[in-house]
Amino acid sequence: MDSSGPGTSSSAVVGGGAPDVAPKPPAQLSRYESQKRRDWNTFLQYLRNHKPPLTLARCSGAHVIEFLRYLDQFGKTKVHAVGCAYYGQPSPPGPCPCPLRQAWGSLDALIGRLRAAYEESGGAPESNPFAARAVRIYLREVRDSHAKARGIPHEKKKRKRAPQAAEASGSSAGTAAVFGRDVEGSAGDGALAASAAQAGARDGGSTAPSIP
Repeated sequence: MDSSGPGTSSSAVVGGGAPDVAPKPPAQLSRYESQKRRDWNTFLQYLRNHKPPLTLARCSGAHVIEFLRYLDQFGKTKVHAVGCAYYGQPSPPGPCPCPLRQAWGSLDALIGRLRAAYEESGGAPESNPFAARAVRIYLREVRDSHAKARGIPHEKKKRKRAPQAAEASGSSAGTAAVFGRDVEGSAGDGALAASAAQAGARDGGSTAPSIP
């Protein structure tokens, strides 16, 4: 005769304990968050290797600009000098000795990630060196100089509107505009931190150059 009480299943867990539940794996970071973390770690390493070493509290917009110039050695965008025969040509017919630089689009995206990482790490928005006016001016100068050297103007472009939407809204509606972005720069966003990290590994932890 079955000794179990009414309503009790023979497959019940002995001792009345709940079955073990496997712990949920940690949420995977998005591509943006992962890149932001790598960029932030690279910048902190740059401060430690700086001569003299810098703390984050003493970092200014001038130091951020130094960091951006330091990254130019890992760039992949050809920027022609004023005296180059290919200056201002978007598609030069041959090679030239002009240096490779970080594209403006890559630097602009990098500063956006570092600006957010600074405040997420407890920094005050009003003292954020990545939001300094000097940094904004530097990025604008890089954009304009690269545009002239490569013959690729960065101008506002108007979106083409569908004929039906244009008739419905009337002639008084404005059109949206966006800045064009360097194609080469968009491909280089993910390589900034990796390139700098590889350089540090090759140097055996040597001090990064301080660029005037």
